[in-house]
Amino acid sequence: MKVLIADDDRVHVRLVSNYLRQRGFEATPVYDGVQTMMFARRTLPDVILLDISMPAGNGFAVLQNLKASSLTGQIPVIVVSGSIDLEAEGKVLEGGADAFVRKPADMSKLYEVICRVLGIHDEPSQKEPL
Repeated sequence: MKVLIADDDRVHVRLVSNYLRQRGFEATPVYDGVQTMMFARRTLPDVILLDISMPAGNGFAVLQNLKASSLTGQIPVIVVSGSIDLEAEGKVLEGGADAFVRKPADMSKLYEVICRVLGIHDEPSQKEPL
């Protein structure tokens, strides 16, 4: 399964990438909104983890563009954000996101959400946390 991780926080991206790779996912990092759209259209990942606050296109605009595209509109998007905007979760879910996870993300919780949106029936409790 291919995961596109769109976030300008390189430490967070590294942690999430390593965690998911250990669980058999192919993780591709991108660091801004333009790269997110470009890689999503080119690679058609199985799921996209999307931050809201990124350079070159904020996450709300990227989400809207992803969902409006015939190429990427069906790809599940999980917004992973540390936004202090208390209405952010509702906004992204209304905008077409499949889930919202607040940063700093608990890796096992993030993994569970990814499995849920992809319809993977795994036993996360059997996985060792990092």
